[in-house]
Amino acid sequence: MVTGVGAIIGYGVLRALRPLRETIRLVGTDIYADAVGQAWADTFIQAPLTADPAYPEWLERTVRHQGVDLVIPAIEQDVHFFSDHCDLFARAGVGVALNAAALIDLTRDKWAMDQALVSTNSPVRIPTRLDGDFGTLTHAFGLPFLLKPRRSYASKGLIRVRNEADFMPHRDQLGSVLMAQPIVGSDDEEYTVAVFGDGTGRVCASITLRRQLAQDGSTAKAWVRHDDSLDAAVAALCERFKPVGPTNLQFRKVDGGWRLLEINPRVSSTTSLRTAFGYNEARMCVDYFLDGRAIVQPEIRQGFAARYIEDFVVHDRDHF
Repeated sequence: MVTGVGAIIGYGVLRALRPLRETIRLVGTDIYADAVGQAWADTFIQAPLTADPAYPEWLERTVRHQGVDLVIPAIEQDVHFFSDHCDLFARAGVGVALNAAALIDLTRDKWAMDQALVSTNSPVRIPTRLDGDFGTLTHAFGLPFLLKPRRSYASKGLIRVRNEADFMPHRDQLGSVLMAQPIVGSDDEEYTVAVFGDGTGRVCASITLRRQLAQDGSTAKAWVRHDDSLDAAVAALCERFKPVGPTNLQFRKVDGGWRLLEINPRVSSTTSLRTAFGYNEARMCVDYFLDGRAIVQPEIRQGFAARYIEDFVVHDRDHF
């Protein structure tokens, strides 16, 4: 079962698993009845909001009734809920493709992650502050600088501060809601790295893409790249945080070095592009979490990818 199949991660996972349809049945869920991902699922079930008090009962009933063996969460909210309710899956006898609980908890708050990087004197850390007035932050970070939500993903809620007028409406949220950072590197030197971990700190498999972002924070264009120094930075972070399963690390290249933007302990929105280049992390989830197979590095194809709007059309009825 894949959750959140109306969004790019969820239907990307379903499409990556379609070649396995002779051996597995795909169940897709989403809060919207018209979620496009159902086009690639064998069964579709509308879900309540993850925050709905009725969600735990619905989830347990659904996985039992559908005979689900493995659940792959494809939205941030589900990753957090599933991590907090592992007992539900144990009770139902269902596997779940979840990262290490410690890493999931750490990445919920970007300030907590920053402090973890401070504790190891990590060279990929971006200087971060929870306090300061406009003058202090300008002196420390220059202009423009960023105000970033401590709890967000996909670049949501970023505030670019160019002058004091940009800063003042948000000053009271600095610390509790927002944190301040300098802008590092350039949009042309942003990289997304997918790794699959086994909890020991080892990188079982990985792929690196240089990317350009769309307005929604997802990857619009991507180029397959390999850089030994970036591999070393990723290996050091994995040794420190010991991820389990699919994990996404985002970097910017700065003066020949690397700065970590964030870690997402889950499948990311670039999963369909990675699959096209030979890195099918959805299938790795089935192999690792369901079948107990060790994950090995796949052969990565070189190339370039661009996303575009595509149509899914049905002619013989007015629904999926």
